[in-house]
Amino acid sequence: MNQIVSLAISGALASALLSGCVAPAETSDGASRTDSGAQSAWRAEIRRTQDGIAHIRAADWGGLGFGFGYAQAQDNLCTLADGFVTYRGERSAYFGPDARPPSAATFGQPRNIDADFFFRLIGDQAAVERYRAAQSPELRNLIDGFANGYDRYLADLNAGGFPDAHSACRGKPWVEKISADDIYLRLIAANLAGGSARFVTPIAMARPPKAAESAPRGDSTQATQSTLESLRFAIGENPGIGSNALAFGAPITRDKRSILFGNPHWFWRGPDRFYQAQLTIPGQVNVAGVSFLGVPLIVLGFNENIAWTHTVSSARRFGIFQLTLDPADPTRYLVDGQSEAMTPVPLTVRSRRADGTYESVSRTLYRTRFGPVVDLSAMAQGLGWNAQRAYAIADVNIDNTRAFQNFLEWNRARSLVDFMAIQKRYAGMPWVNTFAIGRGDDRVWFADIGPIPNVPDALAQSCTTPAGRAFAARAPGVPFLDGSKSACAWRVDPASVQPGALPVEQLPNMVRGDYVGNFNDSYWLTNANVPMTGYPRVAGATRVEQSLRTRYGHLLAARLQRERGGVTREALEAAVLETNSMSERLFRMPLLDAVCTVNEAVGPLREACQVLRNWNGTADTDARGANLWDEFWVRAMHIAPERLYESGFDPNKPLATPDGFNVGNPAVVQDLRQALGGAALALKLNGFALDSRRGDILYTTRNGARVPLFGGCDEAGYFTIVCARRPLDSRGYPMDISGQGDSYVQVVTFGENGVEADTMLSHSESDDPASPHSGDATRAFAAKRWARFPFTEQAIDSDPALTRTEVSGTREGAPGR
Repeated sequence: MNQIVSLAISGALASALLSGCVAPAETSDGASRTDSGAQSAWRAEIRRTQDGIAHIRAADWGGLGFGFGYAQAQDNLCTLADGFVTYRGERSAYFGPDARPPSAATFGQPRNIDADFFFRLIGDQAAVERYRAAQSPELRNLIDGFANGYDRYLADLNAGGFPDAHSACRGKPWVEKISADDIYLRLIAANLAGGSARFVTPIAMARPPKAAESAPRGDSTQATQSTLESLRFAIGENPGIGSNALAFGAPITRDKRSILFGNPHWFWRGPDRFYQAQLTIPGQVNVAGVSFLGVPLIVLGFNENIAWTHTVSSARRFGIFQLTLDPADPTRYLVDGQSEAMTPVPLTVRSRRADGTYESVSRTLYRTRFGPVVDLSAMAQGLGWNAQRAYAIADVNIDNTRAFQNFLEWNRARSLVDFMAIQKRYAGMPWVNTFAIGRGDDRVWFADIGPIPNVPDALAQSCTTPAGRAFAARAPGVPFLDGSKSACAWRVDPASVQPGALPVEQLPNMVRGDYVGNFNDSYWLTNANVPMTGYPRVAGATRVEQSLRTRYGHLLAARLQRERGGVTREALEAAVLETNSMSERLFRMPLLDAVCTVNEAVGPLREACQVLRNWNGTADTDARGANLWDEFWVRAMHIAPERLYESGFDPNKPLATPDGFNVGNPAVVQDLRQALGGAALALKLNGFALDSRRGDILYTTRNGARVPLFGGCDEAGYFTIVCARRPLDSRGYPMDISGQGDSYVQVVTFGENGVEADTMLSHSESDDPASPHSGDATRAFAAKRWARFPFTEQAIDSDPALTRTEVSGTREGAPGR
């Protein structure tokens, strides 16, 4: 039965909202006013359907933000509050300097004290005002409303409402009112996720050398190379974070309508997790999909006319400048022989001691003409700040204030043509590729159009320092340039949307009638039949080895296109939840043939070989063998690839190489045998049978009960990513600590009756264990159960789980803290 809950609102609001009344006029500063000129209250209706999906409806932008802020707080208050403390640079005051954020995020999990200094540096009041001034009145009003909606929910909670909710943080001193400034700080943090936010500690810890400190001894370039080679992941990367995306044009689909599949592999916990919602102002906007927590609009989804998704781009959004320091002063650097002072930024953070008292901790960080000084010595010898050299990080998104205005325009885009024009006009996507389809349009769209450093290949070739060439071994494509020469600065092109960024015509994009896809490698094989080339190296690599997931994704696309009559929604929805891995497809039989023969598979290996022979090759919940295979693969990846593979990478066969194990080399066979034996031992030592089911080890916990899961990690070439992102121990692979993977999943087409979207939200709408919506969508995901999104008024009203909440609040200017 439908339920109606009213919170401080008159009955007139509901009838006004449902009748599609005209929104009040917007003032120049984004505030909504009634026709009489009096400032209006914040008002919205929150309807919830199956799995607690929030459908926010209001008469104006402020009210829409108000309802959205209220709903997000109701479902995720503790995580939101913790995030706002982070973005304000106040973690040390509440949680101590040496603790770390409880969940992984795009900025990692740095020590609180380092996070505080970083966010104080990048989110000062000048940055907030610059972001605010760059937004449209609608977006400013949306942001103001969101902050007020959050505060209204907190007031209701503190007044005794929702007595069982948010026990982990309810009444804590760090759960306090916010202002619009907090939302701007959150947007700034999201914008920098592809650059500066990957270097929180190196920026926060950068300090000038003391008098006794000098340059590293010996050949620093060789030392840098040696240290870089020992790194497992590329510098500045966030392993495992990414997405799958496929779009099929109408000419190759069975019903002659374009189809879009989107599946971000994202955080299941923490401030960057997705929140699913629909936002509606009658006659102005009607859009559904997901946002990050604390972001007041849809960043990935669909409306009546278009559907879009994103994957994390491999293009570089940051660069390093090597500074030659003034011999007289390590806080001055030389440009064309002239000494230039760094800008000192003195910062003080309040920090809580172990005994509960407080102290003030001060640091002075330094900015240069390129960006803040960064100390990379913990990542590679020779990349610290010494008497001769320092390094600065340049982030192209520091000057990108357009990203969320771009999203707002997409939220109300009228066609695929309109959508593409918006992206080209703003060039604001900060660190993602974009895929889109449109109602009544046969084509599919791919673009990596956003701020990318304007570093032509010739500039990189002439200006990369020796240390930069060593750095490139682990961070290919990152501009690492000589800051002592003004000729080595990022190029400024008058055709660019922002200075120092590539012009739109030099950015990868493609319109096709067949298919486009991306699985976090570069734009090169967006369509494997028509590779793209000719863009600067900073925009992505071509003719380089592709990930196992990329190879799987393009082969999956080819298989779907071979279906009789063309690609169908049903076949696509089944295929994208398959749990096969490319590593298994390519290498299980070579492994068995190499180490599991009758003569060689003796002792501990005998059982392991039998498990792998009997395995069905999937990582479905009940599959027996995937756990052993994944532990083997982790160990096999420590074997040097030039030794491991029979056929190395061939750029002319990018989806077929590398291939085969080099079993002709007895040393490689011995390495494989040890890897399999080590995998078997790891499972046994942690209390798991070699033929344990996938769901015995990979799971999440909801309301005290385990929910077995399926899928695996990116490194093993799974297409369906459900990855605990932690080593195996006696708990198995729980997704409740730092899990990442399939988060929001959508398949969208446009039929005769409008948009048709099937969706999943794997981690569920709420992270409050007391909420009924903390596990319902997770159990649906575990059962691979798609749900048709109720987009129309009729579909919403007929949803058997429908509830209605009407919320309002008095507008008293920007709420304070």
